[in-house]
Amino acid sequence: MQLELLNEQGQATSMVDAPDTLFGRDYNEALVHQIVVAFQANARQGTRAQLDRAEVKHTTKKPWRQKGTGRARAGMSSSPLWRGGGRIFPNSPNENFTQKVNKKMYRAGMASIFSQLAREGRLAIVDDLTVDSPKTKQLAQKLKGMGLESVLVITHEMGDNLLLASRNLANVLVVEPRYADPLALVHYKKVLVTRAAMEQLKEMLA
Repeated sequence: MQLELLNEQGQATSMVDAPDTLFGRDYNEALVHQIVVAFQANARQGTRAQLDRAEVKHTTKKPWRQKGTGRARAGMSSSPLWRGGGRIFPNSPNENFTQKVNKKMYRAGMASIFSQLAREGRLAIVDDLTVDSPKTKQLAQKLKGMGLESVLVITHEMGDNLLLASRNLANVLVVEPRYADPLALVHYKKVLVTRAAMEQLKEMLA
């Protein structure tokens, strides 16, 4: 498998050999969907809460007498059938939304995403991506010169200048290989990987 090597102007200067185990796999849509959903589910805090009929603010007085009114029987206003009453099966504040994904499945799913990005031309290799100072404007101009608007950069080493320059750009995310997640790979239009980061990804996922 060969991938484009981009220069600082965003032009493909040559081709780089890439491992087929990471960039040459078939696309497994079901597996990719599973790991993306699991990643989002595992990010949920589960802090939402609802009140049952004992916890809502209510009075224990019977709304009306049992018989003779023609209306349905009612015991108290906290009934789940009433507006403002408690929930029958409320959500608890310590609800667990995590989903387990096996390591082999996760690695295969990530490799499937990288392979599909390579086939679609959304993935490219760069020798390195650095900036001289922690200035957002400088990095923005550099990426604009390369023709990149929405981009995920996977770099082998996160320097302070690159971190500070990239964190205020809305459509740019710079991460190290260990922090690359399936949701970010799917979300951004272009993925840039440094040569050293490609070797790290090969060790992690291939």
